Amino acid sequence: MSSRSLAATQRARAIAQHMMASTQASITPSNGSAGPGEAPVLFETRGSIRKYILNRPQKLNALDTTMLNILRPYVEEWSRSNQNSILVGTGVGRAFCAGGDVAGVVQDASDPATRPEAISFFQREFELDFLLAALPRPYVAIMDGYTMGGGVGLSAHAPFRIATENTAFAMPETKIGYCPDVGASYFLSRVDGEIGTYLGLTGDVIRGREVFELGFATHFIPSRRIPSLLERLASLDDPTYKMIDRTIEECSEARNADDPAPSLAGPQRVAIDTAFAHNQVEKILESLKGMTESHENSAIRTWAQVTLDALELRSPTSLKVALAAIRKGKTINLQEALQMELNIATAYCSGASPDFHTGVTAVLVDKIIERPAWYPATLGEVSDSEISKKFFSDYTPTSGTSPALAFPEALDPAKGTRFSPVSFALPTEQEIRQLVDGSHASSGATAITLQELLNKLNLLRQGKMGIREKVLEVVERCCVQDEEKETGEKYLRWKSSAAH
Repeated sequence: MSSRSLAATQRARAIAQHMMASTQASITPSNGSAGPGEAPVLFETRGSIRKYILNRPQKLNALDTTMLNILRPYVEEWSRSNQNSILVGTGVGRAFCAGGDVAGVVQDASDPATRPEAISFFQREFELDFLLAALPRPYVAIMDGYTMGGGVGLSAHAPFRIATENTAFAMPETKIGYCPDVGASYFLSRVDGEIGTYLGLTGDVIRGREVFELGFATHFIPSRRIPSLLERLASLDDPTYKMIDRTIEECSEARNADDPAPSLAGPQRVAIDTAFAHNQVEKILESLKGMTESHENSAIRTWAQVTLDALELRSPTSLKVALAAIRKGKTINLQEALQMELNIATAYCSGASPDFHTGVTAVLVDKIIERPAWYPATLGEVSDSEISKKFFSDYTPTSGTSPALAFPEALDPAKGTRFSPVSFALPTEQEIRQLVDGSHASSGATAITLQELLNKLNLLRQGKMGIREKVLEVVERCCVQDEEKETGEKYLRWKSSAAH
């Protein structure tokens, strides 16, 4: 074996060990239980808050059917209540919720007699996710710890999503031969640039403050302040969304010198937006390979090789299904995205690909470090037309081959979610661009300086923590400053070559 091949093998093995550890932490079988005599979901009422507490700490609060069956009636009842209160979601131990009982699902799916139970699990899960997204009252999800897979579904669509230094956020489904779900095709397709595509395909984990800075959380609060925050929320009289936002914001903490530098920013972010903008997985890999060979930045060459090695470990079928779903999710609403994902889940459970069973068995049961025996084994053997047919056409409610999502009569799914997931988050890159190029609803007729941009966003977001850092990163990467000769003022101009 050549030294280059040996080095690549060693890199792949190291990445596999790392990814294995994060996958096992995030997607767990359901043989763990709550404490003796305790239910897997607890409830607490205090002042203005109604709190559900996921209580399977030995399994990082992984969701199973019992938990879904407990949660949904509670959430429905609370949503119908006349009390003006705040729903808060938390978890016991080191996780908010680290995934779902996919081992049990795969076991049920492997037997035609129990396959409907496997499909029903996904249906119940996705219906709960949409119910939480469309709640008529405030919902605060506290992502203090592992928040992956099913846990992301419980939190990603909430108007208030709190990250702490303990937050570990990921959609790791391609590692086990499955596809990001729980609305991932909707929210991953709407975050800045191609960050969502990158995370959806690689299953990479982002942590702490970066979960907030990338838009997956609306606020960042040190874990030690969470009890105080809950006390303050409980004491609010007739709480409004703005009151809740300001209360959480007052507990926020600014970035300091000890915080890890953002990992998906600057040149690496440019590389992500370039490589993952393609609509074919093969083109993404080709772009990454080109970066490993000729990129002028050695750090980007290394990153591209690590990313290539990680994607090599993923199910080729899952990569193609995930990319297609994320692209389709960009143009549909949340309800439609969840139905599409339920159709995909039904396809997996019905044998459209053996990789779900292979991946769960290899990663979660046998705990192997090597690449699972995916079939087909390479991207070239995975037909795009077959992917389209098996996962996006064959299984649908209209054909009677997939169940339809069902919601309470009082809930009108056509109205969608009450708030955009970015309503109380940092400004998106698109909003920053609109302010720079003058297409924003609040823009004037003149160009804008960096300070004017900062002032404008601070006014629009009422001095939200983290705006300055976000704006400076975007401006450095995406803008040039043209100096006015007469006044010396420097006005921002969006680079025409900036992809996003």
